[in-house]
Amino acid sequence: MLKERSSNLKKLFLLCSRISLFLLLGLCTQAAFPQAQSSPPADTVIIHAKIYTVNSNQPRAEALAIKDGKIAFVGSDKDIAKYRGPSTKTIDANGKLVLPGFTDCHIHFMDGSLGLTQVNLNGAASVVEIQKRVKAYADAHTNEPWITGMGWQYQLFGAAELPDKRILDEVVPNRPIYLVAYDGHSSWANSKALALAGITRATPDPVNGKIVRDDKGEATGALKESAGDLVAKMMPKPTREERLAALRLGIHEANKAGLVRVHSAGQDFEYLDLYDELRRNGQLSLRFYIAYFLDPPELTQDALDKIEQARATFHDDWISGGAVKTMLDGVVEAHTAAMLEPYSDDPSQTGRLFWDPAKYRQAVTEIDHRGLQVFTHAIGDKAVRLALDTYEEAAKTNQTEDARPRIEHIETITAQDIPRFGKLGIIASMQPLHSYPDDDTLLVWARNTGADRAKRAWVFHSIESQGGRLAFGSDWPVVTLNPWQGIQTALTRQTSEGTPAGGFLPEQRISLEDAIKAYTLGAAFAGRREKTEGSLELGKLADLIVVSQDLFKIEPSEIGKTEVILTIVGGKTAYRSPNWPTQ
Repeated sequence: MLKERSSNLKKLFLLCSRISLFLLLGLCTQAAFPQAQSSPPADTVIIHAKIYTVNSNQPRAEALAIKDGKIAFVGSDKDIAKYRGPSTKTIDANGKLVLPGFTDCHIHFMDGSLGLTQVNLNGAASVVEIQKRVKAYADAHTNEPWITGMGWQYQLFGAAELPDKRILDEVVPNRPIYLVAYDGHSSWANSKALALAGITRATPDPVNGKIVRDDKGEATGALKESAGDLVAKMMPKPTREERLAALRLGIHEANKAGLVRVHSAGQDFEYLDLYDELRRNGQLSLRFYIAYFLDPPELTQDALDKIEQARATFHDDWISGGAVKTMLDGVVEAHTAAMLEPYSDDPSQTGRLFWDPAKYRQAVTEIDHRGLQVFTHAIGDKAVRLALDTYEEAAKTNQTEDARPRIEHIETITAQDIPRFGKLGIIASMQPLHSYPDDDTLLVWARNTGADRAKRAWVFHSIESQGGRLAFGSDWPVVTLNPWQGIQTALTRQTSEGTPAGGFLPEQRISLEDAIKAYTLGAAFAGRREKTEGSLELGKLADLIVVSQDLFKIEPSEIGKTEVILTIVGGKTAYRSPNWPTQ
C-alpha cells in the first residue's frame, strides 16, 4: 500500500513538472516569437484589394492593416481577420488596384499652387486661343492690377519661336501682362509691363539672361532666363494669406493625383514657415522634402547657415530640409542649355553654363562634405558631363559614400556618360512627360539639338539598364503634376493620339513596373527615405492610393486615363473621389 501511494506521488510530481515545463516553454516561445500572440486591433484594414506592393519579397497581396499611421500587416484577406477589432475601420477595395502613394521628385510647389489662381495657357493650340484666355481672365478679374499666367509653348509662334508684346497689347493694352513659358525658362510681357519695368534700348542684359530685341534694339516682349526677373520683380507680391490659400489648393490637387510626397526643386525654401503653419493647423496631407535654391556665382556662408538651420529645424516625416538645388544651364528650346557642340539650327550658339566650373566644383564639394544632398539642373550634354565630373571629384575628395547626388532633367547626354550614373551612384531625376513627342519636342527641340543628340533624348532605359537609378517627377507647373500621363509616356514614347507611329526612340521605353518604381521606391531612395517609404511593407508609413483601373491589365495607351479614387497619407484619408462610396 505504501509502495502504491509512493508511486502515485511520483507520477503526480512528474505530471506537475511537465505542466510547469510546458507553461514555461509557452512563455519563452511568446517572448521569442511575439507574432504568435494575438495582434492588436488595427485602426484601418483594407480588404478585397489587388495590392501591388513594390516589395520584391512580397509583390502582391489582398489586404493590409494600418496602425498608428504605419503598415502593420500585408497579406491575405483570411489573415487580416486577426487585426480587426470593434473600432477598426474597414475599407473594401472591391478588387481595385492599390499602390504605394506616389512621390513627385521634382516640383516647384508654391509656383504651381499660385498658378492655379492665374491664367492657364497649358494646352493652348494657337496664338488666338492664348489671346482669348488672357482676355477672358482680364474681364473676369477687373480688380487685379496685373495679369499673370503660365504655359505657352514656343512652336505656336512660327519661325521666330518667341512671342511679341503686340499680341498681348491687342487684347489688354492698359494693364501689365506677364506670362511664363511652359518650361519656366522664358517669359513674355506686354508693352505696359515692359514700361513699368523700365526696360529700354539702353537696358543691359542681366547675368544669365537675355532681353530679346528687334532690329531697332527695342524689346520685343520675349525675355530669356533671368531677364524675366526684371519684370517679375515689379509685380505685386502675394500676401501670406493668399499663399496659404494657394498651397491648400495645391495640396488638394496633389492628393487628388495620388501624390503623398514631393521633392521641392527650389523657390519653396523661403516659405518653410507656411508649410509648418499648415502642419500645425492639421492641414498638411502631403509630405515635403524642400531644397535650398543656390544661385550662381558662388556658395556663401550666409547660404550655408540657412541650409544648416533648415536641416536642424525640419527633419521629420512631414517637412525636411538637407538638400541644395542649383542650375548649370537653361533649356534647349531657347538655346540656353549648355552643349558640347553647336546647336544644329544655329551653329553660332552652344548655350552657356550658369556657373563658372571651378566655383561649381567648390560649392558641390563643400555641400557634399556637410552631408547635404545636391540636385543639379543639367539639360545639355555639356552641363550633364560637368555635373557627373564634379560629383565624382567631390566623392573622392570627401571620401563620401552613398551620398546620392542627383542630376535633374538630363534631356540629352553623350553615350559615354550614360553608364556613369550606375558606376558613381548618381540619381537620374527625370520627368517622363518632358519627353512627350508633340510638336515642341519633334519640331523645335529635336531640330535644335540635331539628329545625333536627339538619338539620346531622355534615355530612361539606357540609364536604368546600365545600373543607374531613376526617380520620376513632373517639374510642375511646367507640366501637370498628375503622374499618369507621365507613366504612359514612359511606356509608349507616344502622344495620346499614338504618334509617332513607332514611338519616339522606342528603345528608351521602360516597363510598367519600373515606371511605378521610379515614382515610389526609386523616389524614396532618391530622397534617402527608402527604409520608411516607397513600398507597402511592414513598418513603413501608411501612404497608399487606390486607382480606377488595373494598370497591369490595360493597354499602356490607356494609363493616362487613370483616376485616383482614394489617397491615404499617414493612415488618414487625404482624398476621396466622389465616385468612391463612403465606407
